Parts: sequence; structure tokens; C-alpha cells
Amino acid sequence: MSTTLSRSRAAHRWRTVDLLTAAVLGVAFGVVFWGWGILYTALSPLFAAVPFVQSILSGVWLLPAVVAALVVRRPGAALLAEMTAASVEALMGSHWSTGVLVSGAIQGIGVELAVALFAWRRRGPGVAVLGGVLAAVLEGVYELFAYYAGAWALGFQVLYVACFAVSGALVAGLGGWALVRALARTGALSAFPAGREQRG
Repeated sequence: MSTTLSRSRAAHRWRTVDLLTAAVLGVAFGVVFWGWGILYTALSPLFAAVPFVQSILSGVWLLPAVVAALVVRRPGAALLAEMTAASVEALMGSHWSTGVLVSGAIQGIGVELAVALFAWRRRGPGVAVLGGVLAAVLEGVYELFAYYAGAWALGFQVLYVACFAVSGALVAGLGGWALVRALARTGALSAFPAGREQRG
């Protein structure tokens, strides 16, 4: 039993390369966030008639947590990458100011919950989709209270969260999984299990 515990602790122990990779992913996605925020704001008028479906565009903001969880495979990797991305976005001048830090924490926790359910051992598309969906639902509910409290009827609120969940599943979940596989094929993830699995 002590051997099993030792192996489990070793598997969850952070290496320098893990920390650097999660941070670099966060910085890269933070720049993406900043650009996506500008595009999102520009596209918002298109949803004037049905504003509750604008959350279908929001899966992009969940990507760093999913990608970091699939690559680094350490407790806290998703949260670190998401918070780093949110911090970079805030520093670059986000439309939502420092509110993105709260969102980053919520989204990172959503993905952490998904991978924790499988003890950080499974990293297939199903886990990625679950992470995207949990992060989206938590963030969607938060946004309803933070930004749209009292603005919409219950049916619209449900649709908002549902559209967010679809975006989380497709863009963050399947999109994040596909991105990790693409990176692994280039050899960029050779220091990680994701890279070795792809070669195998």
C-alpha cells in the first residue's frame, strides 16, 4: 500500500517543466483572450434580439484549462493556466477589467473537478468534454448573477447556460483535445505523456 501511495504522490509531483508549460500556455492563451474579447464585443450587436445565445462564442475562454489539464496532468494545472491567461488578458486591457480573474478561477475549478473525478489518470476526449462542460456551466451561472441578474426570464437563463455548455463541450473540450493531439504530433510535447502516447 505504501508503494502505491508513493507512486501516486510521484505522479502528482510537479516538475519544473510542468510549471513552465502551464504558465506558457496561460500566457499564450491570455493573448488569444485579449484578441477574442475584441472580436466578441464586435459581434455582440448581432445577438441583440437573442442575447442569451451569445454564450455559444464563449468556449474559447475555457481552452487553457482543458489543454493544460490534458498536457501537464497535475492537480492545479488547469487552474494555473486559466488564471495566468486571465491575468494576461486583464493586464492587456480586457473589456471586463479585473472581473476576468474571477471568471478564470471559476473556469479553472470546473476543469479541475472533471479531471479530479478520474484521479488525474484519464485524459481522453470524454474527460476533456466533461471539463469543458463543467467549466461552462459554472461560469454561465456566475455570469447570470454577475452581469444579467434580473434581466432575463428563467427560460432565457437556461438557454444561456445550455449554449455555454455546448460551446464548452465542442470548442474547449473536443477543440482542446484536438489541439493537444496536434501539438503532440509536432514533438512539442515529448516531455509529457501526451507526447509519448501520440508516438506510441
